[in-house]
Amino acid sequence: MVRPLAGSKGTCAPSVGSKTGAGAPSRGRPAKAVSQSIVAAAAGLAVGAVLSLGGCATDPPAAPSRRPSTPSHYRPQARAPRLRPRTPSPTLASLFPLSDLKDWRQDDHVQALAAYRLGCGLSPDPTAQLVCARARALGPVDEGEARRFFEANFRAQILTPTGLLTAYFAPEYPARHTPDAEYSAALRPKPDDLVFIDSASDAAASGDQGDRKTPRLSLDGALSPYPNRTDIELLPPSEPLAWMRPEDLFFMQIQGSGGIVFPDGTRMKALYAADNGQPFLPIAPEMVRRGLLAPNHASGDAIRRWLADHRGPQAQTIMDLDPRYIFFKLAPDDGGEPIGGAGLPLPPGRSIAIDTTWRAYGDLYWIEATSPILSGAMKSYRRLVMALDTGSAIKGAVRADLYLGRGPEAGSEAGRVRHTLTMVKLVPLAQPVSPSLDAQNAESGDDTSDPSR
Repeated sequence: MVRPLAGSKGTCAPSVGSKTGAGAPSRGRPAKAVSQSIVAAAAGLAVGAVLSLGGCATDPPAAPSRRPSTPSHYRPQARAPRLRPRTPSPTLASLFPLSDLKDWRQDDHVQALAAYRLGCGLSPDPTAQLVCARARALGPVDEGEARRFFEANFRAQILTPTGLLTAYFAPEYPARHTPDAEYSAALRPKPDDLVFIDSASDAAASGDQGDRKTPRLSLDGALSPYPNRTDIELLPPSEPLAWMRPEDLFFMQIQGSGGIVFPDGTRMKALYAADNGQPFLPIAPEMVRRGLLAPNHASGDAIRRWLADHRGPQAQTIMDLDPRYIFFKLAPDDGGEPIGGAGLPLPPGRSIAIDTTWRAYGDLYWIEATSPILSGAMKSYRRLVMALDTGSAIKGAVRADLYLGRGPEAGSEAGRVRHTLTMVKLVPLAQPVSPSLDAQNAESGDDTSDPSR
């Protein structure tokens, strides 16, 4: 998948990461409860984030070193195996009409319906398949018709507790066929000595769920963990695909894929081919701790500028703090959006990456993201999105990474997204409910929206 930028997986600083208009007040008891819980949770997360950032000690910049020793507090800790959780079935009391969602009428439902039609066939749930067929049978619709389709065919279920929204994009960077002083970083293909094993014991030891193969170094038939970023980059590249600026390559590795443009105008897609199996460690918290960036100005743009301004041993020392390394393969650039983990193109602004041990591809969600940490960020994101992607850094039941599109503008916005997130799952209904019935239920306080009907 295309991956979120450095801070989007971090703790002290955000990712390199739709307008949300002011909506009419929500109606009904569920909406009031939703609003109060979101405000309280947002305040709590914002305070916690400030305390966490404020607690990062400010040290003088470290002396440049090509092979730094990783600080003890920054080394990955062993993780206990995590069992795949069970998602409880929604109850009547947990469901409410979509019209009770804050700013529901301000969303672009035609755009949301197009994204839903694209990905709804991924769900194996029979009721979800029924609703998907209804959506795909619709002809052209206007805004009102699209909104009423969602209101008739879904009920909302709040997922708890609150979590984190970050954002990502598909970067586009200049590249060269031969190296020079500026374009000195090799875009490396998957090496021949990187092999994959599919071992339940190895997956348990690493904390994986067993749904991904583990990269290993193969030397004369012996297997060992694959080297980290520092050791890989000390090796001369074998048949490099292209040459890039070091900071550009670093950011594209965090995203997982991107576009490259050669001086003659040739454009190629650099697609994920493999990784070294090392954990991702965000560099933003450590840059804040060392006093290289201010806590509320550690956006993706700020990180990239610092790396470019300190290109060489200083920047390399910081990039080496992340041991994870991505290898690529090239493909013609057709101008389309990248393919997500679900195997479909990612609709910008309408697709999210989720933790597939908790959430499933093809599910529809309403996201409400508020209380941004970074200066210059949008105040809120409220919209319908489809779960179409995943990533190794996206962990947790209420965790989403919003895909914002291609190019520098999308990247600039994505780098500022680090918001308190409330996720609301849209539960499909086997039998559509008429708007008039919703109105009657709202007035009487009853809820007859049983998803099993």
